[in-house]
Amino acid sequence: MPTMPKSLFWTRTDTAGSEHAVLDDRQGFAAQGVALAVDPIPYTCRYRLAVGADGVTSRLEVETEGAGWSRSVRLERAGDGWRVRTGEEGDLDAALRAVGHPPAGLPGTDEPERLAEALDVDLGGSPLFNTLPVRRIGLTRAPADQARQVAVAWVLVPGLAVVPAEQVYTSLGPGRIRFASGNFTADLDVDPDGFVVRYPGLAERVGPR
Repeated sequence: MPTMPKSLFWTRTDTAGSEHAVLDDRQGFAAQGVALAVDPIPYTCRYRLAVGADGVTSRLEVETEGAGWSRSVRLERAGDGWRVRTGEEGDLDAALRAVGHPPAGLPGTDEPERLAEALDVDLGGSPLFNTLPVRRIGLTRAPADQARQVAVAWVLVPGLAVVPAEQVYTSLGPGRIRFASGNFTADLDVDPDGFVVRYPGLAERVGPR
């Protein structure tokens, strides 16, 4: 695999954890990363992402693992929809129940047709994935107060269930973007390339910028 020219690192502010991504955004967008967190249970998440020159995601592969379990999901664009493949070993739900957390259910989705309108993907707990719709719709160059609604395939972590979600991104002026999904909102600080610098209540970027 070719080397990646960019490296981004975030530390989680909602729990003990971090994320490191290496990426190449010179033609399209390719990234691979590792995220670590202890909530709801300690886990490692590895992902590989491919986005076309038009800004539309073409493939996402995610693997999660913890004590006594591992899971994987692969989303690949196929025609006007998505093909979803999954793998599972061990018993994640038993590990979650042991700490009083609701079970995660099965990875993936039984209804991939519900993802048909999604041009972007979102990986739970990862500030990198907010960059995808921001760059695709050119929001860093948009006038203040311009809002855009997007449909995403949302991958929940650590269980890797995939659900359709509607999100709204609003330009707040240079370096500021409001993210909203359902009743949740957060005002993100982003750099000129659309990468998150600070996501209140989730993560902050550290290291060279």
